[in-house]
Amino acid sequence: MSFNTPHSEAPAFSHAIMAGIVVTTGFLFNFVARGVVDTFMVFILPLEAEFGWHRSTLTGVYSVYLLAAGVASPVSGSLLDRCGPRWTYGMGLVALILGMAGASMAQSLWQIYLFHGICGGIAASCLGIVPASALIGRWFDRRLSIAIAFDYAGFGSGILVIVPLVQSIIDTAGWRAAYQALAIGLTCLLPLLLALPWTRIARGDQHLMASRLDPLADAVGTVAPAPQDTVPRHGWTIRTALRTPEFWLLVQCFFFTACSTYSVVVQTVAFLVDEGYPPLDAALAFGTSGMLSIIGVLGAGWLSSRKGYRFTVTLSFTATLIGILGLLGFSYLHRPLLVLVYVLAFGVSQGARGPVISTLATRIFARGSVGSIFGAIFMTMSFGSALGAWMTGFLHDLTGSYRAAFLFSIISVIGAVSPFWYSRRLRDPTPLPPPQRSIE
Repeated sequence: MSFNTPHSEAPAFSHAIMAGIVVTTGFLFNFVARGVVDTFMVFILPLEAEFGWHRSTLTGVYSVYLLAAGVASPVSGSLLDRCGPRWTYGMGLVALILGMAGASMAQSLWQIYLFHGICGGIAASCLGIVPASALIGRWFDRRLSIAIAFDYAGFGSGILVIVPLVQSIIDTAGWRAAYQALAIGLTCLLPLLLALPWTRIARGDQHLMASRLDPLADAVGTVAPAPQDTVPRHGWTIRTALRTPEFWLLVQCFFFTACSTYSVVVQTVAFLVDEGYPPLDAALAFGTSGMLSIIGVLGAGWLSSRKGYRFTVTLSFTATLIGILGLLGFSYLHRPLLVLVYVLAFGVSQGARGPVISTLATRIFARGSVGSIFGAIFMTMSFGSALGAWMTGFLHDLTGSYRAAFLFSIISVIGAVSPFWYSRRLRDPTPLPPPQRSIE
């Protein structure tokens, strides 16, 4: 059949529209989740000023958010696989609205921990990259890296727009008004949530999904006819994935990547303010670095397809090291150029690894419960994020500066990039054949 006929053009056009909706939806909710929750960076100083809480104690709120996101990630992945995206995204949005509204009325530290920390973590797991990557994996194969990279760009975009905006509200109306504004803005998204075609989104590309279920498919999207006497197989689950070295290699990458990133970003605004920057300028520097992650996100997908995963990841971590050294140097020499080095190098690089590692996880375990498996891997990243965030506050209170935290981040970078050099399993990944299932 010719591909120029109306009958063939219509399904292709419809498929392109749905694929675009899937990617755009993931981008939007990543924009919201990361942008809103990461506003805590600009709440630290006003909360410290009003209540007198220690810096490390306040940093603990962000660590709790990351731990909650980590624990909830396998649950959100399982919820996506079992109940579909409507329930997953709905739960996340409601949790975030309640969290911001509750934080606006907080009078005690535990309330900040509960509303911004725990509610924010649950929301991030349900609205973030775990469901987005799983859904994109149902619609994309050859362009999977680019599609996931685009959704990761929502992180940086959200930080750029929402964090400075919230800082402006804090400067003019106070931190409670800022929380209230976030709750109102999030509530406005509820009609969109109800209007999206979730059933069609969840169904995925039928040909692609069929190829992954075929026991003799030798690659994602490649279908071979299966003889009738083929031994039945089943897809990958969390339990079976735990027995593979690929799973633990991805865990190491995610964990130490998160350690290296969040030992820096959580306290960037506070660090710059301590070093003499005006609060809004510090928030803009942080937001700009987040925005520049879009370049890393989109560039990583393009570069990995041409130079390979190891080259791309190594280049990104080299830039991360340069950015960290920029901040470390600024703690000794107050040269604005060093802050610019951080913004450019760290900003571009911080978005480059996530799409690559997420693509690896989605591709390796394509023939299985990708949402649940990726959720489990992402959980370990959240643990690394929580450790990095807590370590920054702890080392600051212990030493009186952030220099030790920057050194900790440098060590974590080495732990994150090393699997791409000592193992071949992550250099040219292919879908793992589903594990054998015994015949009754």
